[in-house]
Amino acid sequence: MGGIYQLFFSQPFQISDTGYIYIDRDDNIDSVYNQIIKVGNPKSMKGFKIIAEQKGYDKNIKTGRYAIKPTDNMRYLHRRLSLGYQTPVNLTIGSVRTMDRIARNASRQLMIDSTEIIGLLNDTAYLNTIGYTQQTIPALFIPNTYEVYWNISAEDFMKRIIKEHKVFWNEERIKKAESIGLTPEEVATLASIVEEETAVNAEKPVVAGLYINRLKRGMLLQADPTIKFSLQDFGLKRILFKHLEVNSPYNTYKHTGLPPGPIRIPSIQGLESVLNHARHNYLYMCAKEDFSGTHNFAVTSAQHAANARRYQQALNRRNIK
Repeated sequence: MGGIYQLFFSQPFQISDTGYIYIDRDDNIDSVYNQIIKVGNPKSMKGFKIIAEQKGYDKNIKTGRYAIKPTDNMRYLHRRLSLGYQTPVNLTIGSVRTMDRIARNASRQLMIDSTEIIGLLNDTAYLNTIGYTQQTIPALFIPNTYEVYWNISAEDFMKRIIKEHKVFWNEERIKKAESIGLTPEEVATLASIVEEETAVNAEKPVVAGLYINRLKRGMLLQADPTIKFSLQDFGLKRILFKHLEVNSPYNTYKHTGLPPGPIRIPSIQGLESVLNHARHNYLYMCAKEDFSGTHNFAVTSAQHAANARRYQQALNRRNIK
C-alpha cells in the first residue's frame, strides 16, 4: 500500500515554484515525459507512466500550457493534462506598425503560427464577414494585455480581438466619436497619425485637436507620417518635396480628409487623445529646432513658416538630409 501511495499520491516534484509545460501539436508521449522531467524534476516518473498507459494518454494528448505545482502528485498532473485543464497566458497586443508584426508577436506568445493569423488578415472574404478591409483592419486591435489559452486557434484569436474591441468601444466612447463626426475606425486612423507625430503624451491631445481643426475646415492634413507610410520608409528623417509626390491614397499632401485606414496600431492613449482632444485654434505644427521631440504650434501660416525655417536651419546645421 505504501508503494502505491508513493507512486500516485505523494508529492514527487522537487521544485519550489510552479512551473509550466507547453504541449504543441507535434508533441508525443515521450516529449511530454521529457518536459515533465525538465520542469518538475520529479523523484520518479513511474507513477505518471503507469496512469498514462492505463488511461491511454498517448492517444489523447491535448495541446496547451499546463502547470506543475510543488504540491502536485502524479494523479493530479495526469488528470490536468488528460482533461485539458490549462493555465492561461497573458497575451500582450502592442502598438506596432504592421499586421505582420502583430502576427509575429502573437506567435511568439502563443502556439499559433504567424502565417495562420496573416492568412486571416489577408483574406478579403473573411475580413468582409467581420466588417473590415485590409486598410481598416488595424483599427480592430486595441493594444492591451489579455488572458487567453496558449493553444488558442487563429480564428478564436480574432474572435477575442473583436470582443475586446467591443469592450473598448462602449457607448460613451462611441458618443464621443460621433460628436467629433468620426467613426471608431476613423478615430483609430487619426490616432495612428497623432502617435507617429509625437511620442510625448502631453502633446497628443493638442496634435489631435490640430488635425480635427483641419478636417473641419476641409484642409489637407499634410501629415508627414502618412508620407513615410506611403513610401514604407519609417526611418526617413527629412521629408523633401520629391517625397510629397508619392502616388498613394495615404498621401495627405495630395488627398483631403483621412487616409483609408490607420498607419499603425494606435495605443489606448492615442485613441483617447482623439476622443478627448484639446480645443484650440492651431492649424499648423512643426518639430522644435531643439530636437526635443516636441513641437511648435501655430494659428497662421506666417507663424508656421517662421517655425519651419528655424527647424530647417537646425536640420542643415546637423547635416540631416
